[in-house]
Amino acid sequence: MARPQKNIDVVQFKKLCELHCTLTEIAGFFDCSEDTIERWCKREFELSFAESYKTHSARGNISIRRNQFKMAEHNPTMAIWLGKQWLGQTEKQEMSVNYIEDDSTKAMTEYFEKMKKEKKGG
Repeated sequence: MARPQKNIDVVQFKKLCELHCTLTEIAGFFDCSEDTIERWCKREFELSFAESYKTHSARGNISIRRNQFKMAEHNPTMAIWLGKQWLGQTEKQEMSVNYIEDDSTKAMTEYFEKMKKEKKGG
């Protein structure tokens, strides 16, 4: 006699995917093995767990994005981050070099100038 099939609630499964739970976490939630979840996905969705997860976790991505945009209204750091990620914005980085000429740097400069002239032939 075959073992009875584990009862896995579709709505709960989809919610766990939206929360980006791992296969191990989902199996733990339903108190079954990862293989059982894999087989159930094949029966329920006619897809592997990975394919099912990809489909159902997308709603979680939408929720994260919605919250990020909401946060950006009051959080300048989040607004800057979103601008960089989505709009290709960057911060200008300026560099300044303080050049101090002393006897040793003056001698090196003269040496390299001399080498350039010799290389040019003159």
